[in-house]
Amino acid sequence: MTDTASALRAALDDPARAWLDRALEQATAHAKSSTGKPSDTPFTPQEPPPLWELRFAEVGRRCGAAHADAARLLLLQAAQADLATVTRLYQQGTADERRAVLLSLPHLIEGPQALPLTEDALRTNDPRLVAAAVGPYAGEHLDPHAWRHAILKCLFIGVPVAPVARLHVRARGDVELARMLGDYAAERSAADRPVPDDLHRVLGLTQPPVEGEGRSESEGEGVGVGRGAGRDPAVPSASVETAPSSASAEPAPSTASPATTEPAPVGSDDGMSRAPRVSRKES
Repeated sequence: MTDTASALRAALDDPARAWLDRALEQATAHAKSSTGKPSDTPFTPQEPPPLWELRFAEVGRRCGAAHADAARLLLLQAAQADLATVTRLYQQGTADERRAVLLSLPHLIEGPQALPLTEDALRTNDPRLVAAAVGPYAGEHLDPHAWRHAILKCLFIGVPVAPVARLHVRARGDVELARMLGDYAAERSAADRPVPDDLHRVLGLTQPPVEGEGRSESEGEGVGVGRGAGRDPAVPSASVETAPSSASAEPAPSTASPATTEPAPVGSDDGMSRAPRVSRKES
């Protein structure tokens, strides 16, 4: 937090810096006064949101759009925002506020409890939200099935895959992701639409690792053979049967070619279900 605060303060002008200092003081005071109190109770007109949450909404006007994400992260950290708080701010926030919440998750939430926010952002067609949703938090906590579809969502709406967290690690040797990418490329080609350059880049990352360099994250899931792009990872895949061999027979060299699979279409994403925005008055 110190490095972020120092860099941000150096970039702001005097009025913006003074405003941010006051907002951080309010967030810190709230954290101290609300220790041990539940934060999942909705606010009423008789009990308005804490001042620092109003400042959270003001950041873009006070500090400028270029510094809004960093300033909002500092406010969330100073307020020691928990899961209930970031969920409320996300559900009631603008797209810019939601983006800031998504970017803050790896700094605030240790476990996968905030995945519903990431999953909601991935259902949108807003490139800013999708790009924020595939950051370090998703790279650490999204299950393989959801992560693969997040990659396809990036390709579908034109979000660059270069910033996708842990892309090289998670894509390596993922034969199911390779199949899904191949299906998507075939659909684009059949419709005379260009295949995104990033698709070829990710497809290259899915090449199996060199023998002896360890197993990939996708091994053991049973989704490398046959159809299954939309299959729930909790449902086991059908096993591949092999003919029994005789113990006394001398093994003969195999001449069979690798099995081919019928490509399955990549489904389209549903629209985003937005929570109603709660009006907030600045104090």
